[in-house]
Amino acid sequence: MPETTTGPGTTTGEATQAVAADWADLADETAMDARTYLTTLRELAAGEAPDAALPMLLLALSQVLVSGARLGAVQDVVPEERFEPDTPDPELAPLREGLANLFEGLDEYADVVDPLTTPELGVGSVSNDLVAVAGALAHGLQHHEAGRPLEALWWWQFSYLSDWGERAAAALRVVQTLLAHVRLDADDEVVSEAEFDALHP
Repeated sequence: MPETTTGPGTTTGEATQAVAADWADLADETAMDARTYLTTLRELAAGEAPDAALPMLLLALSQVLVSGARLGAVQDVVPEERFEPDTPDPELAPLREGLANLFEGLDEYADVVDPLTTPELGVGSVSNDLVAVAGALAHGLQHHEAGRPLEALWWWQFSYLSDWGERAAAALRVVQTLLAHVRLDADDEVVSEAEFDALHP
């Protein structure tokens, strides 16, 4: 985690270099998690491994939320420039369409707008949540791949706190709930037969 203090025998220049290296390491780790998440979503949207969609999303969302938690835990990232260089928005329409097809009939869910200030229920969409996270991560990746790690970190941190962290957490809860229903809402007779087969191979 980036440090801001200097120890005995450490010059200000050395401390600055150490902080820069720490930020670069965090940027590389976040970029790796972002790429993994985006790859998983593209595979699922393309119809690959539909039977494993829920477990794969459970892992992808959980990992990207760990990455976001690291961003939320460190001090505010301050980019070198006080403006964000122009970057084209990634094309996400095919991704959204593929994920909407994957969750057809299960896409919408009851969503609390803000549990602290606005506890009314709204309507959320798993596919929209997944794509919102993807868009924020992809935007930061463009900065990272262009050699602007601080700008990437600033964007990932800001957008995590303002939007994609909440959307990822909401999507994770829905995915976990769906997985629980799939695993636990089995027919009693089927469960009994499976238990019998397991005990009498």
